[in-house]
Amino acid sequence: MAEIKTYSEQVTEYIKRSILEGSLNPGDKVNEVHVAATLSISRAPVREALQMLTRDGLIVSVPQKGKFINCLTKKQIRESYFTGGVLEGAAVAASIDDFTDKDFDTLQAIVDRMEVVASMETAADYMPALDDRFHEMLFSKTDNTLLVELSRRYCHGLSKFLLFRYWRNLFSPRTVWLRHKSILDALKTRDVVTIEKALREHYIESGQRMSTFGCEQDNPLCKICR
Repeated sequence: MAEIKTYSEQVTEYIKRSILEGSLNPGDKVNEVHVAATLSISRAPVREALQMLTRDGLIVSVPQKGKFINCLTKKQIRESYFTGGVLEGAAVAASIDDFTDKDFDTLQAIVDRMEVVASMETAADYMPALDDRFHEMLFSKTDNTLLVELSRRYCHGLSKFLLFRYWRNLFSPRTVWLRHKSILDALKTRDVVTIEKALREHYIESGQRMSTFGCEQDNPLCKICR
């Protein structure tokens, strides 16, 4: 039986889907009246959803201007990925002793699938899901929920979500495979320093590349900055 979503959950889903599809972009103003009319609901659940998205950092509330889709600066993107990499590296290093041979077989199977997908013309359609599965597996032994939540926010959430259209083409499919193979090789050493360094550098490189799509500080064309 399908789960029945509340109105505020429907609004949240609608806004996130609009960002992924490109009908809402970083810096765009979110019109409460338009959203309510589109979903045939009152404005109350729209305001509730926008408040939650503001807490998550996806929406920015500007006094006397309204609410906007967040627009990350180049510096914020680099800092976000660096922080996420440090946190994920710490989480995996702290739990590496709990990884079994079966866990490594699962990770190897994901990386092997990446290698196969990398040679396909439709690789860009399949690689993101494999990437998510790989990193979900890395977190699977961590029971520190706060660490997982913060790490996902910084490198699997906000910046990746807002810039999804660019993220899909950030690296070639073959490079995605090789980057994850490198992480797995580091994990197999079970050396915490090697593991933390591999994950930190993985995200630093992602942040540097992704930052080229960030907005400039006080950009006069940005609706939030104006």
